[in-house]
Amino acid sequence: QVHVVESGGGLVQPGGSLRLSCAASGFTSDYYAIGWFRQAPGKEREGVTCLSSGDGSTYYADSVKGRFTISRDNAKNMVLLQMNSLKPEDTAVYYCAAQPLHPQVYYYCSGYGRSRSGYEWWGQGTQVTVSS
Repeated sequence: QVHVVESGGGLVQPGGSLRLSCAASGFTSDYYAIGWFRQAPGKEREGVTCLSSGDGSTYYADSVKGRFTISRDNAKNMVLLQMNSLKPEDTAVYYCAAQPLHPQVYYYCSGYGRSRSGYEWWGQGTQVTVSS
C-alpha cells in the first residue's frame, strides 16, 4: 500500500513562516500528483496547492498565491510546502495527498488535482496554528 506522511506543523506568529514536508512511499509509478489540502474547524477540506511530476504544472488557491510555494526535494524524495507571511486564517490541519498518474496525463493540477476526489492516498494531517 501507499503511505503518505506529512510533518512540520506547529505554532507560528502572524507574518511568520513554516515549512511542511510530505513523504510518500510505495508508488509503482514514476508519475504522480501531490496536493496539499487544509481543513479548519467546522469547515470543509479545501485545496491549497498541487504539483504534477509529469509536466511540472502547479496550482495555487487564490488565498495562498504569492505566499505559499510547493517544490520537490529530490535528494530526500519529498515534496515541500513553504508557507510565508502566514495569517491567522491559515490556521488548519494540513493534509498531503498523493495520486499516481498515467504518464500521458497532462494538466492534472488544472483539473482533478484541485479536488479531494482527485487523490487516492492521504496523510494523517499536521496542525498549523497562526496566532500571536
